[in-house]
Amino acid sequence: METPGTPGGRLTPAGPASAVPDIAGAQRVTYRVSQRFRYTYDGSATNLDHRLVAVPPPRHGGQFRRSVDLRVSAPEARTTWQRGPDGLQIANIRIDVVPPTLDFDVTVVVERIARAGWPTLPASALSSRRLLTATALAAPTPAMIDAARSMAGPDPVATARRVCGWVHERIAYVSGSTDVGTTAAQALAGGRGVCQDQAHVMIAMCRAAGIPARYAQGHMLGEGASHAWVEVLVPAALAPPVGGADALAGAGAVDPGPAEAFTPGGVGAAAVAFDPCHDRLADLRYVTVAVGRDYQDVAPTSGRYVGAGRGVLVATARVDVV
Repeated sequence: METPGTPGGRLTPAGPASAVPDIAGAQRVTYRVSQRFRYTYDGSATNLDHRLVAVPPPRHGGQFRRSVDLRVSAPEARTTWQRGPDGLQIANIRIDVVPPTLDFDVTVVVERIARAGWPTLPASALSSRRLLTATALAAPTPAMIDAARSMAGPDPVATARRVCGWVHERIAYVSGSTDVGTTAAQALAGGRGVCQDQAHVMIAMCRAAGIPARYAQGHMLGEGASHAWVEVLVPAALAPPVGGADALAGAGAVDPGPAEAFTPGGVGAAAVAFDPCHDRLADLRYVTVAVGRDYQDVAPTSGRYVGAGRGVLVATARVDVV
């Protein structure tokens, strides 16, 4: 049997959201992200092979991972780490006999530094077939293709911005209205969905317009659930500063950490993040856990086990400024 997965944007809040600090104008923010994935089984379960994607890569543009703590409530659990495409950090966990209640607790501390900029890639990424080809969840309909091409222009950042607004206007956020198998076409036809669906539609349309795009899974300050948005790959020379036009103001005194600062106008490609759920560029309020072609690449939790027992998942998340 398969253990249930958790779609991006649909983790159950642990409780009332904590007060959100004002970080407007901040050049550096440190976050503690705490997650618990709790499975309960109503019968026997053995030979669990579980996959967790809940730990960010060591660096993602201006985001730096400072510490990570993964704890599994089953003492005999065996954990191995695997690195996948796009820097994906995968924890593979194996348990011979699964207890009736099983917890995966993940705590990470990350630092966001505006001056360090967007993730950078080689210029060859701008023609990446992997990020230009439709997937099962992010395949465009003829109507999407026509709309995307009508919004396309010489500046891919401006094109992506128009697509972001178009998706935001046409898909209303309605919690629980879709599931992990909902496609971009189905979400657009229904006119409602969650951040996962909005991201899939934007990805499908950007790819139809010739812009490589990838799905981002992570967290946003002020939300008690995971979130999903989109990264589009554009020439680095065209990438805007992180946080908008004022992001670099007064940044001369900010140490970007153990890497060079990002300089708009550079060479290669930059992965610029857009959030169609909120119709804006992503900024320092966002913590990226993983990026991939669509949700299936970066599902936070999934796995298989042997047994007649049914596993039920309750997942909680909390993001704090430290």
